[in-house]
Amino acid sequence: MAAPPDRRRRRRRRTLALAAVTTLLPVTACGGVGLADDSDTFTTMGYGLGDALANVRIDIARETLDGVELQVTEGAFDEQQFLSAVAADDPPDVVRMDRALVGGYAARGALVPLTDCLDERNVDLDQYRDEALAEATLDGTVYGLPDSYDSRVTLVSGDVLDEAGLRTSDVDTSDWDRLAWAAEELHREEDGQVTRIGFDPKIPEFFPLWVAANGGALISDDGRTARLDSPEVVEALEYTLGLIDAQGGWGRLKSLRDTFDQFGAANPIASGQVGAYPMEDWYVNVLAGTSPDVDLRVEPFRDRAGEPLNYSTGASWVIPQGSPHLREACEFVTTMTAADTWVTAARAKAEEVRATGSPYVGDFTGNREADRIIEEEIWRPTGNAAFDDATELMYDIQDDAVSVPANAAGTEFRKAWQSAVNRALSGDVSPEEALDRAQQEAQSALDRAASQRGES
Repeated sequence: MAAPPDRRRRRRRRTLALAAVTTLLPVTACGGVGLADDSDTFTTMGYGLGDALANVRIDIARETLDGVELQVTEGAFDEQQFLSAVAADDPPDVVRMDRALVGGYAARGALVPLTDCLDERNVDLDQYRDEALAEATLDGTVYGLPDSYDSRVTLVSGDVLDEAGLRTSDVDTSDWDRLAWAAEELHREEDGQVTRIGFDPKIPEFFPLWVAANGGALISDDGRTARLDSPEVVEALEYTLGLIDAQGGWGRLKSLRDTFDQFGAANPIASGQVGAYPMEDWYVNVLAGTSPDVDLRVEPFRDRAGEPLNYSTGASWVIPQGSPHLREACEFVTTMTAADTWVTAARAKAEEVRATGSPYVGDFTGNREADRIIEEEIWRPTGNAAFDDATELMYDIQDDAVSVPANAAGTEFRKAWQSAVNRALSGDVSPEEALDRAQQEAQSALDRAASQRGES
């Protein structure tokens, strides 16, 4: 049976708008993935259930959806699956995705601007943290609301430092010369294998943090000009690569990394496999649950001027073009990210965690009002100094954040700088050569995106 004329017209418009999107990744599913339903099923993508923080928020959102049944398609966001669904005219109603991807999809017409939604529901954008909102805002238009806020802090093993006779100040990231010395002092090898990483710079994933610490940026503030070959970026890669080379080289460090019991009691901090490294704040929660007695010291990551520096990332809720239930999608994304929703869920999570005997170390949401209430009314000191101090620090550093600005190249821009770091790590090319090539790739992607949008 042929589709009605109005539906055919909508489909043609959407197909033209998304033509550029589908070229980003190969679309292998001709018939879509069955995520959406034009009747009474409301579907999500990129969200997982599990603890009370996730489950309670979904329960609250479910109550706001009138006349539709909420179906949570669990799992991380999958670009291939998303593009297949969009190409098949069968998108989910809402999607939770990495904020670094939002600009690219928005530029290609794959996402619904939230302007009308925010106006109709009288949403106060000031409640959201600036960096989290900016990552999902392209050319002044908001396309996503923050669903998480991942900060970076420096985790230090007190046992490892004490064994080596070093102090926490020796792994201060503001002093690059002393940090390089401390990394070599702390690292250990046995029979040609690295058994301890003294200081892991955590590249490629945390490379933007080191660039910011060196006074640089991967891209201009307006998201239009790549700066991957700037002196600050090149120096940051040379330095972090030097840290790795001095501790046995990338191959041997990665071999040890691959053995980490990251989420177990034998995690790298508890087992002494790492002296210190920058890490996302959520990992403190993991350590609280698996190793509450570990000698953990948590310090701010500092720039070269000695100031606290936080590289923030996270996910946001977006509404794809073609969402079958636009009104309900607006209700869902604003409800899931509202302060009241976060606070109710955090109370349930705190009770759940404390029932196991583990310390509750707070939650970090991207909604500053929710964070304030959670810190002041839900979190409370446990008497475990390591985790109490860590929680206070993690709340303190949230406003010291930088992020990679939203840009129209999205996935392609991120791939360019990550590939450059990986090429340098492999030893195929020098850091400068890797970043020169990445600069050309990234700027070409940005220029191409601008041209497709009719910009000069």
